Amino acid sequence: MAEQILMKGNEAVAEAAIRAGCRFFAGYPITPQNEIPEYMARKLFEVGGTFIQAESEVSAINMVYGGAGTGTRSMTSSSSPGISLKQEGISYIAGAELPALVVNMVRAGPGLGGIQPAQGDWFQATKGGGHGDYRLLVFVPASVQEAIDLVGQAFELAEHYRNPVMILGDAVLGQMMEPVVLPEPVDLAKLPQKSWATTGTGGTRKPNVVNSLYLDAELCEKHNFKLQEKYRQMTEREVRFEELNMDDAEIVLTAYGTSARVAISAMKRARSEGLKVGMIRPITAWPFPYEPFRKASERVRAFLDVEMSAGQMIEDVRLAVQDRAPIFFYNRMGGMVPTPKAVLEELHKIDHSLKRDKLGGRLGV
Repeated sequence: MAEQILMKGNEAVAEAAIRAGCRFFAGYPITPQNEIPEYMARKLFEVGGTFIQAESEVSAINMVYGGAGTGTRSMTSSSSPGISLKQEGISYIAGAELPALVVNMVRAGPGLGGIQPAQGDWFQATKGGGHGDYRLLVFVPASVQEAIDLVGQAFELAEHYRNPVMILGDAVLGQMMEPVVLPEPVDLAKLPQKSWATTGTGGTRKPNVVNSLYLDAELCEKHNFKLQEKYRQMTEREVRFEELNMDDAEIVLTAYGTSARVAISAMKRARSEGLKVGMIRPITAWPFPYEPFRKASERVRAFLDVEMSAGQMIEDVRLAVQDRAPIFFYNRMGGMVPTPKAVLEELHKIDHSLKRDKLGGRLGV
């Protein structure tokens, strides 16, 4: 059995990135993700990589643009306000079809907000925080181990699709410590060659050009259609989710990240008290797992969406459910984390309400 070690979430993400072949990191300090650049600053040079603390988030993302353009596995990390500043560069990287990893350990907002955990960046991550019709493949891990596993997959998929990938975590994931198993380091020499990279021609070929500027409207449209086809393929191939206790579920919890951990505890307590509660947990925020929600909505009594936001993922849940079942909502904001007890209370309220309405004839048999 592989050896387990105890690691803080941020440091585990950084170590996973190095083991996945990341050799260029550019970032700028912001709580609660500072352990990622701190770890990279200590460790990257040991494997022949490059760490740069940029003068700003804007500079950092454009340095990643340059690093990715050489074919080097490149990444940046930040927290909510910092990710906002990186949006133009992220759009450029997507437009130039370059692979890169962006990590967002979300903090409370809006504005500077606070350094406590929140989930108010779902829209930013999944609906295109920057300009243009681009998309990011967005993973939402719920544990340190899952974050480690997804970091490795993120680099592989970023290169496969030549597109930036985001890990969307939060301050709890970044700061907590859990036992984990680290993957074996990749052999960089065995990675696929990148014929598009700007590594110098050696006088043997035409120069590669990395660019997202298309002044001719017809060429720009052609490029956009090419990108949209790539995103369509992602929606067919990369949807990931977890279902728990769904075989007999009557009420379905929906949550991701830290909220999902709370919801799972509430589900277990509810089950012990006789409530048939199941759960659907997205692992990809984009593409969103619409189909399991749609299927569940055809037979369950209700959904309870739990978020640390004003309600952002719930919009995707509504698109999937399409009024086939009522959707209830419980949230905390500003850095407050929901508790299993509070979620359990909401589940009992919903169960009571549904039984009352059924007896009154409003929900039918």
